[in-house]
Amino acid sequence: MFGSLFKKEYPYFWNQYSNHFKEKKELNLKNARFVVFDTETTGLDIKNDRILSIGAISIVGNSIDVAHSLEVYLNQEKFNAETVKIHGILKTGNLTKFSEEDAVIQFLNYVRDGILVAHHVDFDVSIINKALSRMNLPKLKNKRIDTGVLYKKSLPYTQTYKHFGLDELCEVYKITKHDRHTASGDAYIAAIIFQKVMASLKKKNENLQLTDLFHTERREGLL
Repeated sequence: MFGSLFKKEYPYFWNQYSNHFKEKKELNLKNARFVVFDTETTGLDIKNDRILSIGAISIVGNSIDVAHSLEVYLNQEKFNAETVKIHGILKTGNLTKFSEEDAVIQFLNYVRDGILVAHHVDFDVSIINKALSRMNLPKLKNKRIDTGVLYKKSLPYTQTYKHFGLDELCEVYKITKHDRHTASGDAYIAAIIFQKVMASLKKKNENLQLTDLFHTERREGLL
């Protein structure tokens, strides 16, 4: 009784997002929906820096759904001229930009209960969680996969200590770095890397399961 009296009320969009996790689904590598995403930010400080853009693209059944991707730019309340050299996103310009809240809502509506995939996934998840915190909302509920960690699983044990950046993996797989350092461009590159790593893992392990892919580390940062 008292639990219901003090139950926190959340906005409709959050309840809609949360409801996707209430239904128990038997997921496997063939029917799982992977959402490969990336954020461009004003810097690498989770607490103080802000999201500039979010890019996301879906993979189902080993097919990248280019037609139904997400690309959203945010109004810049915080500006860091140094990082403009990397991502090229100016404070002003012709891009349509949204508030942080509107951008996060778009991301939640796109992601739903998909499995999040990113290179340095902990950083991207953490900075979105920080935005959710500013909206007085809980953290993301989605399972996650890190393409860097996943790549290490495809290597001989003696090489798993190395750190692999996105540029390095582009060289390994001979992927053209078109639109590198844009959120949507990096999300697409990570999606291709994810497919190629998955192909290697399946050759290495015929009985590869979805649960073998999940990333469980919880680090706020890139290293």
